[in-house]
Amino acid sequence: MADEPLVLGIETSCDETGVGIVRGTTLLADAVASSVDEHARFGGVVPEVASRAHLEAMVPTIDRALKEAGVSARDLDGIAVTAGPGLAGALLVGVSAAKAYAYALGKPLYGVNHLASHICVDQLEHGPLPEPTMALLVSGGHSSLLLSSDITSDVRPMGATIDDAAGEAFDKIARVLNLGFPGGPVIDRYAKEGDPNAIAFPRGLTGPRDPAYDFSFSGLKTAVARWIEARRAAGEEVPVRDVSASFQEAVVDVLTRKAVRACKDEGVDHLMIGGGVAANSRLRALAQERCEAAGIRLRVPRPKLCTDNGAMVAALGAEMVARNRAASDWDLSADSSLPVTEPHVPGHGHDHVHEVSKENLYP
Repeated sequence: MADEPLVLGIETSCDETGVGIVRGTTLLADAVASSVDEHARFGGVVPEVASRAHLEAMVPTIDRALKEAGVSARDLDGIAVTAGPGLAGALLVGVSAAKAYAYALGKPLYGVNHLASHICVDQLEHGPLPEPTMALLVSGGHSSLLLSSDITSDVRPMGATIDDAAGEAFDKIARVLNLGFPGGPVIDRYAKEGDPNAIAFPRGLTGPRDPAYDFSFSGLKTAVARWIEARRAAGEEVPVRDVSASFQEAVVDVLTRKAVRACKDEGVDHLMIGGGVAANSRLRALAQERCEAAGIRLRVPRPKLCTDNGAMVAALGAEMVARNRAASDWDLSADSSLPVTEPHVPGHGHDHVHEVSKENLYP
C-alpha cells in the first residue's frame, strides 16, 4: 500500500470546498466546507459568494484533510485540482491554491476534469473501474451518458443535457413548491410519502425520433409548474407529496431508461451512476431494478461521494500518477467549459517542478 500514490485533491467547481486525500484507491480523508446556506436565501448558487467562500475555507479545509488522513503534506506524491468545467471564479480559487501548494512542496500538479472525477470516485467504493465503463452522471449542471475505455485519457460523450439538467429541474420545482434550496434532497424526502403515479407528467425526449441518449427536462419543469399554478389559481390545495413523487418519477424514469439502453447498445454489462442527483433514493432503486432485469451490474458510490467532493479529484489524480500521465504546467488555468473528452490538462512533457520548489518551501 505504501507504494501506491498518495494524492491530495481540491474541488471548487461550485459551492463546495472539497479536499480529499487518497492512497491508490483507498480513501484517507474527505473534508468538505459547504457554502450552501449562504446561497439558500438567493434560491441558487451565486458565483461571487461561492468564490469568496472558497477563499476563506481553503487552507483550513486542507489542514483538516491532512490531519484526518494522518499524513504530512511533504509525503504527498502529487496534487490534483478540478480545472473545469464549473464556475470560472470558483475554479480559479482551487487552481491557484493547488499551484501554490504544489510549488511550495515540489510536487507534480494535475489539473483534472470535474466529470471524469465523478466517474473515477467509484474506485474508492468498488475497486478499479471496468474498461470500458458506461457512466450516467446526473447533477445540477449536467445530465450525461459517458463511455470511458481509460478514465485518464479516453472519455466519449454518448448523450448530454440539451437544456435543463436533472438537478436544475429539482431546484426549480422545489422553488415553485416553496420547499427551499437545494431542491433534490427535499423533493426526495417528500416523494417518499407521495404517489409516483398520481400525476402523468411528460417524459422528455423519449419519442422514436428523439435523440436516443440526450436529455431534456425543460418541458417537464414547465409542465409541473403549470400544473401547480392551475391548482393554485382554482383555489385548490397543491398535493406537495404527490407532485414531488410524480415529478421525481418522470425524471428517474428517463434517466434509467436511457442509461440501460446505452449499455445494451454498446454491449457494456455494467453501469456506474455518479453526480449529486445519484444520491436520490428513487433513482438508485429504479436503476437497480432495471439493471437487474437487463443483466447489468450497477455501481453507485455512497451518497457522500456522489456530491462534489475532493476525494473524487484525488482519486483521478492518483490514477494519473499510477499511469504516469504528464503533469500539468504552471500556466494551468481554469476552464469553465472544459470538455469531458479531456480528462486532464497535461503539460508539455518537461519537468514542471521548479528547482526552487524542490527545496520544500512548505514547512
